[in-house]
Amino acid sequence: MTGNRIPITQALLLLEAAKRSGVSSEELLAESGIDPRLLREGEAHIDKRLFIQLMLAVMHRTEDEFMGFGEGRVSKPGTFSMMAHAVINCATLEKAIRRGIKFYELFDLAIVGRLLQTEDEASIRFVSHGEANFRPYIMEAIVFLTVRFLSWLIGQQIVPKRINLDFAPLDDGDYAALFPCQVHYKQSHCEILLDSRYMTMPLVQNALSLSKFLRSSLEELMDGDIKNASLNAQIRSIISKEFGNNFPDFSVVCDKLAMTPQTLRRRLKDENTSYQEIKDTIRKDASIYYLSKPELTIDEIALLMGFSEASSFHRAFKKWTGKTPSAYRHELLAPDS
Repeated sequence: MTGNRIPITQALLLLEAAKRSGVSSEELLAESGIDPRLLREGEAHIDKRLFIQLMLAVMHRTEDEFMGFGEGRVSKPGTFSMMAHAVINCATLEKAIRRGIKFYELFDLAIVGRLLQTEDEASIRFVSHGEANFRPYIMEAIVFLTVRFLSWLIGQQIVPKRINLDFAPLDDGDYAALFPCQVHYKQSHCEILLDSRYMTMPLVQNALSLSKFLRSSLEELMDGDIKNASLNAQIRSIISKEFGNNFPDFSVVCDKLAMTPQTLRRRLKDENTSYQEIKDTIRKDASIYYLSKPELTIDEIALLMGFSEASSFHRAFKKWTGKTPSAYRHELLAPDS
């Protein structure tokens, strides 16, 4: 699912799952605007927008947000929307996760969530009840959508410590490339491991932004376009899309947002942050991402982060996380952490 093109094999998988629910492949293809001849071309790709249309059509025809993958365990259309409404007023991400898990426990679904916490990290673990066809594909989708939805809730991309899956890879690495962290297969559990700092982060969304989000939630979640009402998120978006690792002057950000410096400082203060804190958070998240890439040395990462000396990067990173870059990388890449 990288880029704007989706392998036709993913469409075939959707059609096969829908067929088990008695839904005609020909009707689904016609409704989605996909040329049936592409199904015979194993290396073909389709536009992401067409794939999203196919997913929506399958959900509608099967009356199942699992799109027929759950084999009898359905998630009725609107279930995700109701869950989102249930969590949107939570104060922190931890409370939102716990409420979301409790919400889905009201239904007889094939897979349920658990939140396990230690002082340093939190594990969102997914547990199966019995056997289900297509289980690995369901797990991949749940993990992917969970990371994207939680990122949307807090207004910034979540960088997991790692993702563990208890089955073998289903592709040549396309799925793992969707995440800014290591994805480990053939593990004992399916889980998303997060730094504990995420648990105390406040939700930046509200009922109004949720209403807008739900109108195109599937497209936004697949694209990873984390749209937010917060200034924090808008500034992060400006920096990431237009400036990369170089931070614009505060005056440039003011111009982009059409605000005076005094107004922007005041509004950021209302969000309990500042431009400097936003820059530090971006550097920290980017540093963690690069530390997950073993081919990069810590000196190279320091340069990428704009530090002229590695010692300055070490001091800054320890201030951000309480650990040195080397220690953090060791935990990040450890096979059994």
